Amino acid sequence: MQPKLKPHNPNFSSGPCAKRPGYDVSQLQLDLLGRSHRSALGKKALGLACTETARILGLPEGYRVAVVPGSDTGAIEMAMWSLLGGRGVDVLEWESFSAGWVTDIVKQLKLPHVNVIKADYGDLVDLHSVNFDNDVVFVWNGTTSGVKVPHGDWIPANRGGLTLCDATSAVFAMDMPWDKLDVITYSWQKVLGGEGAHGMLILSPRAVERLEAYSPPWPMPKVFRMKSGGKLNEGLFKGETINTPSMLCVADYLDALQWVDGLGGVKATIAKSEANLKVIADFVAANDWISFLAKSPATRSNTSVCLSVQLSEDQVKKMVKLLDAEGVAYDIGAYKDAPAGLRIWCGATVEASDLEALMPWLTWAYHAVQN
Repeated sequence: MQPKLKPHNPNFSSGPCAKRPGYDVSQLQLDLLGRSHRSALGKKALGLACTETARILGLPEGYRVAVVPGSDTGAIEMAMWSLLGGRGVDVLEWESFSAGWVTDIVKQLKLPHVNVIKADYGDLVDLHSVNFDNDVVFVWNGTTSGVKVPHGDWIPANRGGLTLCDATSAVFAMDMPWDKLDVITYSWQKVLGGEGAHGMLILSPRAVERLEAYSPPWPMPKVFRMKSGGKLNEGLFKGETINTPSMLCVADYLDALQWVDGLGGVKATIAKSEANLKVIADFVAANDWISFLAKSPATRSNTSVCLSVQLSEDQVKKMVKLLDAEGVAYDIGAYKDAPAGLRIWCGATVEASDLEALMPWLTWAYHAVQN
């Protein structure tokens, strides 16, 4: 029978993600609107975006935070274009976005000494095969496969190269070993449910040292330039952005950070995300027609949860459309490059009660498309 109870918030997209519970745009600090990002007010807000990020995440001393253009893509490409080329590179690929960074490194930057370590959707690469004398580029969480690295124990403290980590669907939802990561990038529209177009770039002291000591041989677009006169542009890491940001988006991000702080910090948002994953894990365990795309429970993402369903590709698409039409789940089809299935966002802005309400609808839709 068709369930009666519907999720209060049916927004389960993996990006942009659901706004935080209780969100109200009218409660944002809207005096930023219409003001220059270079005004005292604008600089203060952008500076807070950097310092509050560092404080709430608990970044080590000396780590720098910047707001940069182009979402997470802009942030990770800014880092690759600025830092890679002086050493060999190991790049890890196990889903769509990590495959994109392989394309950047091999076909765009055309670096000569590249080792691509690849795994299929649902699997994780062999982390013990990584050569840390090279620079290492990887995603922490494979947003399009639902496969994450389980921890940071595989990264040595005494590595020779830098670690460049695209962590856009992991920061604020997974325990990050900051001292093992030299570059961390993410975007506001993922775990915090913020707005798009802006990226966050975090650099360790080792990354800054490389940046100042090394100049890549290719031309550097203006939006990627982090140096002036051979030295780090420190203003960038104090809120003096390269190009004009949306101050409405900045206000929205500061609101999200305040919400995290009020919950009890990153430990609380991690706990919420893991509790959300448990709702789906319990459902999967009770139903043999649905399974996790991630083959190992240890690598199972607690944000972008990817599921395989025992249906044809066309039936899966009908299932997704049916749930959308009923207003119980929006945008939960698998990523376009991934195997057919469902992808349900379980970050901290999603309430467990909404996931609990959704699960019977999955059963209903599964049977409905078979008739």
